[in-house]
Amino acid sequence: MEQLLIYTHKVSPRLTYITRQVFTRILGIDIRLSTTVEDFIAHKGPKLTYSRQPLQNEFFIRSQELLFEQGLGEVEIQMGTWDDLPCFFKAGERSTLPFDILAASFYLISRYEEYLPHVKDKHGRFPPRESLAYQENFLHLPLIDLWAYKLRDALLERFPQMHYRERAYRFRPIIDVTTSHCFARRGLARSIGGMMYDLSKFRIRRLFQRIRVWFNPSADPYDNFDQLIALHKKYPVKAMFFFQFAAYSTYDKNVSPNNNKFRHLIKSVADYSIVSLAISYTASRDAVVMRKEKTRLSEVLNRPVKYSRIRYNRVLVPHTYRDLAEAEFAEDYTMGYTHLIGFRASTSIAFPFYDISLESQQPIRIFPFAFQDYALLRYPSREEMMEAIGGVYQSVKKVNGDMTFIFSNELLGGHETENWLELYESILRTYYA
Repeated sequence: MEQLLIYTHKVSPRLTYITRQVFTRILGIDIRLSTTVEDFIAHKGPKLTYSRQPLQNEFFIRSQELLFEQGLGEVEIQMGTWDDLPCFFKAGERSTLPFDILAASFYLISRYEEYLPHVKDKHGRFPPRESLAYQENFLHLPLIDLWAYKLRDALLERFPQMHYRERAYRFRPIIDVTTSHCFARRGLARSIGGMMYDLSKFRIRRLFQRIRVWFNPSADPYDNFDQLIALHKKYPVKAMFFFQFAAYSTYDKNVSPNNNKFRHLIKSVADYSIVSLAISYTASRDAVVMRKEKTRLSEVLNRPVKYSRIRYNRVLVPHTYRDLAEAEFAEDYTMGYTHLIGFRASTSIAFPFYDISLESQQPIRIFPFAFQDYALLRYPSREEMMEAIGGVYQSVKKVNGDMTFIFSNELLGGHETENWLELYESILRTYYA
């Protein structure tokens, strides 16, 4: 397959990283970077210049300095539009595109803004309202993917014979199991403590539910694993389950990892679905504990644990991804916001993490999610929930992206005002194809 030649005045790690993401992973276009003018002139196939000035009358993207810098600096953002899409890093009249698509994509996908000074929330997370995507109202868009497809159209207009591989739309439901049971499998001391707390708060309905589960553990509201597996067979979809396997702490109140029935549950789910680790709140800031949880779950599954999700989506860039890479996780599914629908990194498509502090790509792939179930609580009706999800779906389907989303077994089984299993099935039925 003939390559797209990209001439530039300097091949930097940032430029190499983002061109592979935009052209190769998103658009399926083989590329080659060159700093040799003669090579560019002699090339008979599709080509473009990414530099400060064009060489001839070629397809030209005027470059900003961001991809040729090292470390962090002040980045001036002035918003503009490219037809119906927001954009920034204006390129000037001589540029074929109105903005530097590569620098803008790198700024968003690297999470550059999360390295800059900001006030974290109570869990030490980057607040979504601090993000450019939220402030400029494009959080709901996989903007990098949409930009890339417009770039492909422009290239095809100039080079109609240019080859590319079409991506396939992917639908990926994730079940977050930070605690497998609400009342069962909790141990005598925790069960009695829970009962006394319910009494002190006059939570009579919950108290009766707790007592009922003591006599019939299968009635536990969080124990909906058989129903979920049946739904995943019905449609069918390739779902992933992430189990927390951690010691008890203030924010980690899962069933004990030493509970044999809990271990058996994990093994039984793994017979039907991919099972991996939901990293605990404690482990998200402690690499030693993270590796310990990974090892213990691997021993239960009798296979390597390759994938991760972090409790409370508690990502600290770049430290979290360094820890995950060092712990030899291959993929992470935490890139998103808990309470807002949308794309934290402005893409729906998986990407390797680029560590700006080290100026290098790290050996871990990030799979961004479009929404988590808790983000749906802000909508007062089922119709409004489905409408919000549908808007995201349309954008993702347009670019053959990945519709990754997260539901917790807790909300699926424990919410009193909505039948969330029915909602979950509606999402599977409506958007899996």
